[in-house]
Amino acid sequence: MSRTVIAAASVVAAEAGSAVADAGGNAVDAAIAATVGSMSTELGIVSPGGGAFITVWPPQGEPVVIDAYAEMPGRGLETGRAATTDRVFMEYGGGMETVVGWGSVATPGAFAGFDVASSRFGSAPWAELFDGTIAILRDGFPVSQAAGYYLGYAYEVIYGWNSEAIAIHHRPDGAPLQGGDTVTNEPLADCLTDLAQEGADLLYRGDLGAALARASEERGGLITRHDLEEYAPVVRPPSRIGMRGWDIATNAPPAVGGVTLTALLRLIERLHIHGWTAQEVAKYAAAQDAVFSFRRSELDGNTDRFVGSDLLLDLADAGDLVAIHRSPSTVHASAVDETGLACSITASAGYGSGAVIPGTGFGLNNSLGELELTTEGLHVLEPGTRLLSNMAPTCARSPEGEVFALGSPGADRITSAIASVLMNHIVCGMSLDDAVSHPRMHAEIFGGEAVLAVEPGIDTSQVDGLAIRELPELSMYFGGVQAAMWNGGETLGGTADPRRTGAVRVGGVRE
Repeated sequence: MSRTVIAAASVVAAEAGSAVADAGGNAVDAAIAATVGSMSTELGIVSPGGGAFITVWPPQGEPVVIDAYAEMPGRGLETGRAATTDRVFMEYGGGMETVVGWGSVATPGAFAGFDVASSRFGSAPWAELFDGTIAILRDGFPVSQAAGYYLGYAYEVIYGWNSEAIAIHHRPDGAPLQGGDTVTNEPLADCLTDLAQEGADLLYRGDLGAALARASEERGGLITRHDLEEYAPVVRPPSRIGMRGWDIATNAPPAVGGVTLTALLRLIERLHIHGWTAQEVAKYAAAQDAVFSFRRSELDGNTDRFVGSDLLLDLADAGDLVAIHRSPSTVHASAVDETGLACSITASAGYGSGAVIPGTGFGLNNSLGELELTTEGLHVLEPGTRLLSNMAPTCARSPEGEVFALGSPGADRITSAIASVLMNHIVCGMSLDDAVSHPRMHAEIFGGEAVLAVEPGIDTSQVDGLAIRELPELSMYFGGVQAAMWNGGETLGGTADPRRTGAVRVGGVRE
C-alpha cells in the first residue's frame, strides 16, 4: 500500500478519495471516488448524469485518455422528433444563455468511463469507490460556497421547473441553498448503493437505464435504451507536449480542450514567454487570442476536429500568430501515489438541465444545450456523435522523476488556467501553491468585443488589440485547478485552487 495525495473540488470529495486510499486503493481509485463525491454533492455545478475524461499515466507505461464524454442520443427515433427544451438567461459570469429541459440531456458517459479506469488501472473493489459518498449523502453534507454561489443564479431558471430538482437544490421555503447549508440526498444514496453492487451496467443495460429511457420518452427527451446499450468509452493516446524537459499528456481530439492547451504551451515555448512582465503578458495575451480565435472559427462547429487540430498545432510550432488568426459547470480531481501512478479526471454536466431520473436523485446534464459548444445547432448531430468539450485532464513527468496531475473546470477558461499553472511551475519555477494561486487572464469574446479578462495583479499596459476586463478579485470564473504531485522520493503534495472551495487530502499507509 502506498500513500496517495488527492486534490479535489471539495472537502467531501477529497475525503472520499482519501478513504479509498486508506483502504488500500491507488491513485486511480482515489480520483474516481473523489469525482463520484463531487458529482453527487457539488449541487448545481455538476451532477451524476454527466460525462468525463480520465487521463491515467502508469509508472511503467504510456499515458492514456479514457473518453467517457456525453454523446448525441436519438438512436431508433424518427428523424426530426421534437424535444422539450427551454432557452434561459442567467446573470452568471456577466450574463449567459443556456438550454434546459429533457431535450437538452445527452447520453451520459462518466460511470462507463469510471468502470474502464477501475478495471484497467485500479486496485480497490468497485463497490468501495462509492462508500464514502453514500455515507455522506445519508448523514448530511455541507453545500460548498462555490455551489451556493452558482445556485444563487441557477436555482430558478435551471432547477426551478422540476419538482425533483427543486427538492435537491432548494431550501424547504423555496429559497436557493446557500454555502454552509447541510443537506442529504437519500434517493441518490440508494441509487449509488445499487450502482456499487451491480456495476455501471445498471445505468447502461439495467433498471436505472430503463428508468432514464422511459422518463426521457415520456417527458420530451431523446435518450433511448439503444443509446445507453451502445454507449462505450473510447481509450486513446493523449496529446503529448514537451516543455523544458517535461513530458506532458492531456486530452486528445475530438475534444478541443487538450489541443488548445497543447497549442498554448507550444506558443509559450516558441515566443519565449517566461514570466509576467508587461511585455510577456502582452505576448501571452496575443497567443491566447490567436489560439482561442482559431478554436472558435475552425473547431467549435466542426464535427471532424482532427484535421483542424493538426493545423493548429503546426501553426503553433511555427509560432505564427498571424497565420493562426487567418485560419478560418465542471469539476476536477487529481491524484498521484508513491508508485508514480497519476490520474486526472475532469467531469461535467454542463450548466445542468433540471432533469432528474425519477425517484433516484440522479441529476442529468444539459450537454446538448451548452450554446457555446453547440454552434452547429442543438439536435443536428448524428446519434452516437461525441459532443464538443473543453475539458483537458493532464498528467506530466519531469526528467528528475516528479509526477504531476492537474486539471480544472471553467468552460473555455479550462485551457488558459492549466496552461498558466504549467508555465508558472515549469518555466517560472513557482511552487505548486504559488503556480495555482497566481492571477490569471483569458482572451475571449465578451459582449461582441475581443477582450482580455484579467484578475488583479497582472500588468496589461502593453497589451494591444484587446479591451481589458478586470475582475475585482480572484474569481471562480477562471476555473478551479486541482493539482497533485509526487517528487519521486519522500514528498507528496497538492493544492486546491483558492478560487473555489477545494481540498487536499493524503490517504494510504506506507508498508
